[in-house]
Amino acid sequence: MDFSLNAEQQELQTVARRFAQEKMPPIAEELEAASSPLPREWVKQYGEMGFLGMNVPEAYGGLGLGNLEALLVLEEFAKISSAVAFPIFESNVGPVKAIEHFATEDLKQRVLPKVCAGELIVAVAMSEPEAGTALTDLRTTAETRGDTVTLNGTKRWCSGGGHSGGYVIYSRMSDAPGAKGIGAVYVEKDAAGLTFGEGEKLMGFRGIPSSDIFLDNVEVPIENIIVPAGGFPKLMEAFDLERCGNATMALGQASGALDEVLAYVQEREQFGKTIVEFQAVQLKLAEMAMRIEAGRLLIHRAAVNAENGLPSIFESSVAKCFSNEMAREVTGHAVQLLGGYGYSKEFSLERRFRDSWGWGIAGGTIDIQKINIAAALVGRRFDQRR
Repeated sequence: MDFSLNAEQQELQTVARRFAQEKMPPIAEELEAASSPLPREWVKQYGEMGFLGMNVPEAYGGLGLGNLEALLVLEEFAKISSAVAFPIFESNVGPVKAIEHFATEDLKQRVLPKVCAGELIVAVAMSEPEAGTALTDLRTTAETRGDTVTLNGTKRWCSGGGHSGGYVIYSRMSDAPGAKGIGAVYVEKDAAGLTFGEGEKLMGFRGIPSSDIFLDNVEVPIENIIVPAGGFPKLMEAFDLERCGNATMALGQASGALDEVLAYVQEREQFGKTIVEFQAVQLKLAEMAMRIEAGRLLIHRAAVNAENGLPSIFESSVAKCFSNEMAREVTGHAVQLLGGYGYSKEFSLERRFRDSWGWGIAGGTIDIQKINIAAALVGRRFDQRR
């Protein structure tokens, strides 16, 4: 068991950190002010730098690296902002992993190289007006007729909705009840019958577009089926890696906040000395650092133990749950330590605080992660319907 990064991982982390810190802070401010997604030219530059689809096999345009390497890069960009990190999140731990692991070769060749090159962003559409945490209540249908699949329904809370070029649509593909009837289909943005609602106005996540999706007799080729009815467990396997990505986005809010606080407390003077000289500040810094280190280790454990496959539900849920709660706590302490400056929109800490609350809701709430953990401990799922 080795807790140190190897030379190649350290070099990759350094390259990502330098790029993110030197180029992205002013872009993050622009995205926050305008509530607009990262411009396409920057996504293309990410692709040229190799930051997209890093853990996708080289045969599909990726670098063929591991999940840990992808998460190392993701954290460096998440330290700047959720919005500048989001394309890296989607391409390394998002719905493209379901395509990589379970889709037809035809679909992999059509989608994955474009994602890795920064020419395409793929979003996932899971939740519905009546199916959020109770995802197996979803009503969107995908009916196979000959060599086409016809989709009808409404999706809600789709991060990337209206902006992403492709969508992994969780759908009911047979009459089998519950999870047994659920699969997933890939739908291009320009498909006839696919429309989008107005952009959501959220507490945080400015620069990460979100909207409802409406599917009205949307037809796609049968090759766009990622998993058929009964494939819900496979989709959840891929989602275990997304949990690690979510945890890393939360971690980035916290570690970025600590970086800002460390600089501030060594410059800010009160009562004739820098405030880092006060024991109360020292204790708070130590508490923040301990929690950040613990979250990072839990995330890296889940990624490494998966051996570049898909993490376990237990380890990914532990990492997400802890990191989500930790980020809320650490960013809250950071706002307090900066006082009025922490509360001001002229600085980034209040944004980090708002985004940290979002990551504890997105991708499965904190409480649901705890239910996953308990289920893994006792070796069975709990029926929430009785």
